[in-house]
Amino acid sequence: MLGPLEERIIHALQIEGRASWSELAPVIGVDAVTLARRWESLRERGLAWVTGIFPAGASALVDITCMPQHTGEVAQQMAQLPAVMTLDHTSGGRDLLATVLAENPRAVWDVVTNQIGALEGVRNTQTHLVTELIMEASDWRLRALSTQEAAKIAKPKPPRARAPRTVHPDVEMALMHCLIEDGRRPISRIAAEHGLSEQRVADGLARMRAEGRVRIRTDVARSGTGWPVYAWYFVRTPAKHIEQMHGLMARIPEARTALAVASQYNMVVAVWLRELTDVMRFEAALEAAVPSARIVDRSVVFGMSKHLGRLIDENGRATLGFVHPYPETGSGFGRKNTSPGSS
Repeated sequence: MLGPLEERIIHALQIEGRASWSELAPVIGVDAVTLARRWESLRERGLAWVTGIFPAGASALVDITCMPQHTGEVAQQMAQLPAVMTLDHTSGGRDLLATVLAENPRAVWDVVTNQIGALEGVRNTQTHLVTELIMEASDWRLRALSTQEAAKIAKPKPPRARAPRTVHPDVEMALMHCLIEDGRRPISRIAAEHGLSEQRVADGLARMRAEGRVRIRTDVARSGTGWPVYAWYFVRTPAKHIEQMHGLMARIPEARTALAVASQYNMVVAVWLRELTDVMRFEAALEAAVPSARIVDRSVVFGMSKHLGRLIDENGRATLGFVHPYPETGSGFGRKNTSPGSS
């Protein structure tokens, strides 16, 4: 389990993932040097990480059923596909549940058909194309800080008055390439790695954050929290009620992700729960809150092979390396880095 100080650090970074340690020190009540050291320990142990999320493109949840003797091998191969951002091992009507990111819906189809479907041992796939983000996991909080403490954490600074109104493609690609792997990577390092000025990188990041083109997300290994049960619910509800789910999901502490999808369902919800018995309790609570909603299927996650590009070990920690969804230059997917210590 995470210690109290570690939980407070993670909660603070869930609010503002790029806050400096000097800014967080008076809120958390520990000096900046100690905060930096404890965070580095969390990262090295694979217990927490910060990721830059770029909403552009198309995404889908993909159910994969496998021949039983091939499930492990299929998961290993899928985890190495750059377009597969997350990969869960699940119960229910699917053996694996993947999140796929691509440039457009046609590219999603290509990944599912020609990469995932072509793997030996894959019996069937089913794609749930995401049409709307109702709740994103970056909104979930560990709740280790008080309301007053959380309110003291400064929001990201807006673009400076003289900053360019548009972000040059070279700057955008540099930010995408670096922040997806480490959302806290310093401006100076991004600039040096890509031959750009620090001011251009800083301006580009501020502009993209202000416009919602990048979100900085902090995640924690579920095994270190008091929420050890992870489940997905597949829901049908009248389309006119989807809008009300935005407010409802925000009030449910267990809810991590809620997506409107185009498939035989029209909404999928992921939750973290304290006990296995809470799986049915949450289902009853959701249907009571939204009487029109019907949970058609559900899956409990046994384990995870990949999360936002990070390869996850059997203890749920991000210690096995990183498969990069973006290449060094250009567009699309491609580069793989297998160093567990990569940042």
